Amino acid sequence: MTLSITLPLPTGELESLALNPTGPWRKPTELITSRKVYAAAHVTPKVLGNNVPGAPADIDWDATLAFRRELWSWGVGIADAMDTAQRGMGLDWAATQELINRSAAEAAKIATPERTARDLLACGAGTDQLDPATVEPGEAGLAAVLAAYREQIAVVEASGAKVIIMASRALAKVASGPEDYLSLYGTLLSEVKEPVVLHWLGTMFDPSLAGYWGSEDVAAATATFQQLIETHAAKIDGVKVSLLDAGHEVALRASLPEGVRLYTGDDFNYPELIAGDGWHYSDALLGIFAAIAPAASTALQEYDAGHPAEARAILDSTRDLGLHIFEAPTYFYKTGIAFLAWLNGYQAGFQMIGGLHSGRDLNHLVKLFRLANTAGLLLNPELAATRMAGYMNAAGVPSAVTAEASILEGADA
Repeated sequence: MTLSITLPLPTGELESLALNPTGPWRKPTELITSRKVYAAAHVTPKVLGNNVPGAPADIDWDATLAFRRELWSWGVGIADAMDTAQRGMGLDWAATQELINRSAAEAAKIATPERTARDLLACGAGTDQLDPATVEPGEAGLAAVLAAYREQIAVVEASGAKVIIMASRALAKVASGPEDYLSLYGTLLSEVKEPVVLHWLGTMFDPSLAGYWGSEDVAAATATFQQLIETHAAKIDGVKVSLLDAGHEVALRASLPEGVRLYTGDDFNYPELIAGDGWHYSDALLGIFAAIAPAASTALQEYDAGHPAEARAILDSTRDLGLHIFEAPTYFYKTGIAFLAWLNGYQAGFQMIGGLHSGRDLNHLVKLFRLANTAGLLLNPELAATRMAGYMNAAGVPSAVTAEASILEGADA
């Protein structure tokens, strides 16, 4: 039986798209060991919640935690309470604390000596309980940022998850130069109980982070970042770099001290960065992996089996979808992640906290559907098509799902 759906072209014309079968994805039966991978997960709001800009996050915990259990079943870890979960874009600190604790409790249920809670879950610690508009440059501002970081790190450490020290909008505002970054981060790294992940988030994800590490010049900022890493390597599990610059990542990766991982945050160039250059490879902490977990897991299993060409081919097959979801303005990529989760049945409705479901237009979401179909990442094509058709109809675009028996099926009948 061949399923088809009527979808609009950007010109407004309608055409029929045949639905592909889901890809040949398989869940792992053993631990994935070839790469260390975290998928950055989104949160699902209550369908009847007040999901409008400025409202406190009202989360559907059952759906949110069920999605995390699904990601774990594919053998990947989860990066939680990160920008994918709408930190700074709807997820307030009160809801963030609950998310960290609830996710950690779920991780503890399935943790083993071989796959610890820290392997299963890493959570972001930032300063978003501070309003950057109220924090002034100078010693008082730096002290407020330090206190905010300490508060959030304590929550993550108490949960049992790995700490990811996120970039801070408040620090970007109050720091006067590289020395302020080195001093503040140095203090935090001297205090943490176990090695952490440092996160460098580029302005394409958050324009408020311009000049992070004390300079808008990437080379100068990188030098400061490297100085921090070299000084505190024993307290750094790895670094996540989200600048969408593969050349920069390859150079930084080669310079890292032994034992410090490079977790790629490049949702454009992840296939080649994970594959490596023969000397080094990147591990991964990626928002796109929440959307392509079945394919990513299967690719990682191929790496484990010693089949790098097959692994690379699978990741390459998802690249166009990643490029589209993360296209400019990149900070709205979360909308695409949630839309695909809805199409695949992981949440009851296409809504996001803070009204972010309005972050992409109809043409973008239609193209996302097409690319997910091409990549074999519509996990239940009939459900996805039915939901997409309903979404189109509600938007004022006539759409329908049709089923047609093949000639062979007709002959069998």
